[in-house]
Amino acid sequence: AQSVTQLDSQVSVSEGVPVLLRCNYSSSFPPNLFWYVQYPNQGLQLLLKYTSGTTLVKGINGFEAEFKKSETSFHLTKASAHVSDAAEYFCAVNDTVPETAGQLNTNLLRY
Repeated sequence: AQSVTQLDSQVSVSEGVPVLLRCNYSSSFPPNLFWYVQYPNQGLQLLLKYTSGTTLVKGINGFEAEFKKSETSFHLTKASAHVSDAAEYFCAVNDTVPETAGQLNTNLLRY
């Protein structure tokens, strides 16, 4: 069994300031963790993923996320927000056991 919780349903930031979108997970097995982004009028796009190894994952457009097992967190960050980052962001988890289903939650970033 696994789940993710995004702690902020909507985040408003100004251009040029740091971005933090929080995601906590629960998983019975070592998880695979993902962040997806959906820009207005576009399809879902993979932003970054963690499967194993290096805990700091760099994604597209300057986003990164750090896997913290002790805090069961995979927060998405960006050093400096840009107006083009306005979108809906989804944190997802799936166990490394292939028979189990994953869960997808959503977080909206507005400017």
